[in-house]
Amino acid sequence: MTKKMGFWAVLAIVMGSQIGSGVLMLPASLAPYGKMSLLGWAVSGFGAVALSLVFASLCHAYPKTGGPHVYVAESFGRTWGFFSGWTYWVISWVSSTAVIIASIGYLSPILSPWVSPEYYIILEIILLFTITYLNLKGVTAAGRAEFFLTLMKFIPLILLPLLGLIYFDIGHFTVSAEAQALTPTETLARVTLLTLWGFIGLESATTPAGSVANPKKTIPKAIVIGTILVALLYFLNSIGIMGLLPGEQLAQSHAPYVDATQAIFGGHWHILISVMASIVCIGTLNAWMLASGQIALGLSQDNLLPGYFGKTNEKNAPYVALFISAIGILPLLFLSAQHTLAQKITHIIDVSVIAFLFVYFICCLAFLKITHRQAGSIFLKLVKNTYGLIALFFCGWVIYQTNSDTLILAGLFVLTGIPVYTYLYFSKKINFKNQF
Repeated sequence: MTKKMGFWAVLAIVMGSQIGSGVLMLPASLAPYGKMSLLGWAVSGFGAVALSLVFASLCHAYPKTGGPHVYVAESFGRTWGFFSGWTYWVISWVSSTAVIIASIGYLSPILSPWVSPEYYIILEIILLFTITYLNLKGVTAAGRAEFFLTLMKFIPLILLPLLGLIYFDIGHFTVSAEAQALTPTETLARVTLLTLWGFIGLESATTPAGSVANPKKTIPKAIVIGTILVALLYFLNSIGIMGLLPGEQLAQSHAPYVDATQAIFGGHWHILISVMASIVCIGTLNAWMLASGQIALGLSQDNLLPGYFGKTNEKNAPYVALFISAIGILPLLFLSAQHTLAQKITHIIDVSVIAFLFVYFICCLAFLKITHRQAGSIFLKLVKNTYGLIALFFCGWVIYQTNSDTLILAGLFVLTGIPVYTYLYFSKKINFKNQF
């Protein structure tokens, strides 16, 4: 019998999915907006906690492997469940491309004396299949690895900003000329969009629900606690790093944590930061590869994808789904080897954040519908409807603030499921008319 994951492993997945390469660059991205960036963290953190409560409640009601598609199918039928699950699965492995590139890229200060840029793609492929192999050992092994990777993230991400607070200077929070031209509402929208990137993945622990011990309690608790801890960690890092370096310098920085380390310690401590950054990204990659396999496994178990997606090995790992995800990432890695194409791939990855919000939005609608038809006290329903509406409004507001080109490109992730859906529907391999 396969051993199931406990609270600490699930908590590590929640936090590991969210804490990625974004936290390392966000101080530079937010520097032009001065103190307003802290308000952006507060707004996005508030929205993220509301979303965590939504997914915690949904997972408590339906603790099934796969995550979002389960809740959507329960509320709006199997067709909607397929497209939400398909979109979520595709985004999960496409987004991993940027994480792999960043994981190896951050090691360049160590690798550059011995490894030429042409060989970086080989290292990226080795990392991809190493993490894939780890996940073939089953969710328990992957969850255990994620726990240690998350611990290794915490050490530098707490130590460095705390040391930065010793040299804190409120005068470093300056506003650029470009940011001064914006209205307060426009500024808040921009910083919220930026900071929201750091919370994508908060729902990932719902995907392996079938492999979690007591999922109705373990997963909801891990989602809420993990998201709150991530929000506090991000806020601490922004204050510590942005208060340490002058805003003008920070805005031009290509490696904010390297600059912060050199400002505190001097010397060649940037090598340590390079290793730290790589560990942060590898932890995120592991969490998303785990989620990717579990999403496809859940879709197959619910008869929304062909049965071979649900094939598992002796460790109960969905090896077919994991291999398909890995093979799907490979061409994107090769494309990224060309500088001009790498910029295009990066843009696609950025657009995927909005695609995630599409999934979050429909999950919020599903939550409100499920809450309406469930039995329970009026007070409990009022509480659930309150944070459900907050999460729905938050997702809708962020989508509304996004330009039309990005929305159209994000919509392409959904459209890629049409050929698959059409084939499955007319071949009658899957009956989309039946409810769960």
